[in-house]
Amino acid sequence: MIDKAGTYKLGDRTVRRMGYGAMQLAGKGVFGPPRDRAEAVAVLREAVASGVDHIDTSDYYGPFVTNEIIKEALHPYPRDLVIVTKIGARRDDKGAWLPALSPAEIREGVEGNLRRLGLDAMEVVNYRSMGAVHGPAEGSIEAPFSVLVELQRKGLIRHLGLSNVTPTQLAEGRRMTEIVCVQNQYNAVHREDEAMLRALAKDGIAYVPFFPLGGFTPLQSSALDEVAASLKATPMQVALAWLLQRSPNILLIPGTSSRGHLRENLAAAELELPADAGKTLDAMAA
Repeated sequence: MIDKAGTYKLGDRTVRRMGYGAMQLAGKGVFGPPRDRAEAVAVLREAVASGVDHIDTSDYYGPFVTNEIIKEALHPYPRDLVIVTKIGARRDDKGAWLPALSPAEIREGVEGNLRRLGLDAMEVVNYRSMGAVHGPAEGSIEAPFSVLVELQRKGLIRHLGLSNVTPTQLAEGRRMTEIVCVQNQYNAVHREDEAMLRALAKDGIAYVPFFPLGGFTPLQSSALDEVAASLKATPMQVALAWLLQRSPNILLIPGTSSRGHLRENLAAAELELPADAGKTLDAMAA
């Protein structure tokens, strides 16, 4: 169903470019339990049955909720399934997002993900810079990231990535170890990472846009509506198809808590945008 989008490497694995992000499996505001846990389990099982082999999660979604549901739904995991997590944040009792970057917090972040997912080692762990909530801010990442590099040497992590980082921080991370992916905000409207995206593609490194559909503020555009109507698709399917056609190293992780929405997202991998539609969407960021 989703093979048309092709595949790309993630570390030493090859994954389909249309993956799944587990964030929305938690409750409102990515906090607390889901409204319908049985549906959350069903979404994960259908995603994998439909060919998804790349799931993005984190122990601070819920907190802990999404990883517990992933384990319930999918463990023991298919051999070709790549689960990627991120560390660097925690939640307080009201759901606020707080930095968790001390050595002890980073170690516990990795160990907690492993414990709740039922894994001996994480395939990929992204270090999530907390310089800004949904945008990067300059500052050295060497001290906290070095803790992850040490855990990688000990065998708890196979590959490392970076999230919410600047080009300077990316360069700093690459001096410390191999970086297999970057997860920053990028979509049809937010394109500040154009230069980074091109550079990563040249170096064969995956780029995983978070909020590909706008996140907490879904994308709304007359251009999206116009193209979607012409293709008999939804605006969100068009936004996902645009990303897949933007660069071959883009891996998508759209999230949802419903099977119907999951099917719509996966179908976007089959959508081909004609040249004039691409130009219309390119103008959205102007």
